[in-house]
Amino acid sequence: VQVTGLAEAVQAGGTTIEANLGRLAAYDEDGFAALNTAFVHEGVFIQIPDHAELEQPIHVIFLVTALGHEAATQPRVLIVAGRDTRATVVETYASLDDSIQTFTNSVTEVVVGAGSALNRYTMQLQNEETYGVATTHVEVQENANFTSVYTDIGGALIRNNLNVDMVGEGGYCTLNGSYIVSRSQHIDNQVIIDHKVGHTGARELYKGILDGKSRSVFHGSIIVREGAAKVDALQEDKNLLLSNEAEADTKPAFWIYCDDVRCGHGAACGAIDDAAVFYLRSRGLDEETARQLLIRGFIAEIVDTIKHEEVRQHVDRLVSEKLNNL
Repeated sequence: VQVTGLAEAVQAGGTTIEANLGRLAAYDEDGFAALNTAFVHEGVFIQIPDHAELEQPIHVIFLVTALGHEAATQPRVLIVAGRDTRATVVETYASLDDSIQTFTNSVTEVVVGAGSALNRYTMQLQNEETYGVATTHVEVQENANFTSVYTDIGGALIRNNLNVDMVGEGGYCTLNGSYIVSRSQHIDNQVIIDHKVGHTGARELYKGILDGKSRSVFHGSIIVREGAAKVDALQEDKNLLLSNEAEADTKPAFWIYCDDVRCGHGAACGAIDDAAVFYLRSRGLDEETARQLLIRGFIAEIVDTIKHEEVRQHVDRLVSEKLNNL
């Protein structure tokens, strides 16, 4: 398994990085991808050879330090998993100083080779002075399985663009995400799954907790191309509003150009159920404990999908700390 700096990998050359760097995140179609590509220098290149099975996750951490009052960063990650591999990659984006104003424009390209299973867990923990655009492009080949879990609890205004191309029959992707925002934070998720071939599947579930004057936007699109029969896809976005001034805008959508598919979508926004609070209070809990129990149970559905025990415990601690500060 090769884990190296992107600049070092580019300088060393090789067919893998030459064939894949910039191939999925097309800089001629996306202005933010073009900006990142123009400044691409440091980043991470991960190559997982055929038949490799990693017991421990690879953790990539991007930290913004207080070297000034303002900063712009362009992180870049390229992950290429060969045939029949098993691996977990964790990406963390964080700030070491709460006062530094930052624009973070990250791009991640992921190739999941035939028969492989790749878990990718992303944690966005930047300070509330951060404006960020995170673009991820994934290619899922035949009989491959890609799992993604996003955890967004930081940032002032964050936009996540997640694009998954299902290019091989038998491919499957599971895309989950949680976002917890308060005060004036804004989180925007755009998720596009493009079923270019048939006999592929996808499950997508995003959940948000909003407090204060925060706002969330979710736009999920599932595309089924002409001739891509036997696609099985489902997407959902659910939001829990803890304040009358919080706002969640959600728009799941389908673009289906083929018959013989099974696709469904749904969205929900609402407050804590008073009847559920009353039930818990009737069992001896005070009102605040009852509300916290319901809130944690709502977001736990996403956290519990993280398969690696240590990563799941770490995310659970981050989520608990954020909820305690609402």
